[in-house]
Amino acid sequence: MDNIKVIEIKKSVFEDNEIDAENLRKELKAKGVYLLNLMSSPGAGKTTTLIRTINLIKDKLRVAVMEADIDSDVDAVKIKEATGIQSIQLHTGGMCHLDAEMTRQGIDNLDLAGVDLVILENVGNLVCPAEFDTGAARNAMILSVPEGDDKPLKYPLMFSVCDLVVINKIDVQPYFDFDIEKCKSYIKMRNPNAEVIPICAKTGQGVEALAEWLIRQVKLWKNQ
Repeated sequence: MDNIKVIEIKKSVFEDNEIDAENLRKELKAKGVYLLNLMSSPGAGKTTTLIRTINLIKDKLRVAVMEADIDSDVDAVKIKEATGIQSIQLHTGGMCHLDAEMTRQGIDNLDLAGVDLVILENVGNLVCPAEFDTGAARNAMILSVPEGDDKPLKYPLMFSVCDLVVINKIDVQPYFDFDIEKCKSYIKMRNPNAEVIPICAKTGQGVEALAEWLIRQVKLWKNQ
């Protein structure tokens, strides 16, 4: 039987994406624009967290948001109405993640004049978004209490690539079997350098610490 040629397409796609991501990162750096890639499961509270955080920092940083979803413009409208900042919706055409080229298309449709920080709210899931470098300066994710404290064990790549893990919905912790300290230890197992900030986006508890983290990160990045 003749040998069958096997082409590692997945590897090739990732390699091309890494080149695109690095080029985008350099271009944004030259423009003084910090890009944060924010990931989570659906329903973890990304949009609510963003609204709370942006309203705390928008007088100190000039912010724009890109909302990525398979369909609808619900989140982009929410951000615009609740914060007054520039917000656009990205439709992925059924894709469960954004890569660097898709991110660039979104960036090209923003008015970056005077913008310090662009936040990309990635498509909601804990698998595909972690596999693709978007060209962001930093990756962050939100883990909500109802999801369980064992998620770092089940989704290692997501927690490995994130510089910040926000634990949201801590107000409902008494109703769930969620141990924050155990969760932190699991996160550190995957990524010893990851920062962890517990919050409740609904009440605002802990969100100031998240806002301070963002301001600090942008200032450090601009001074590099």
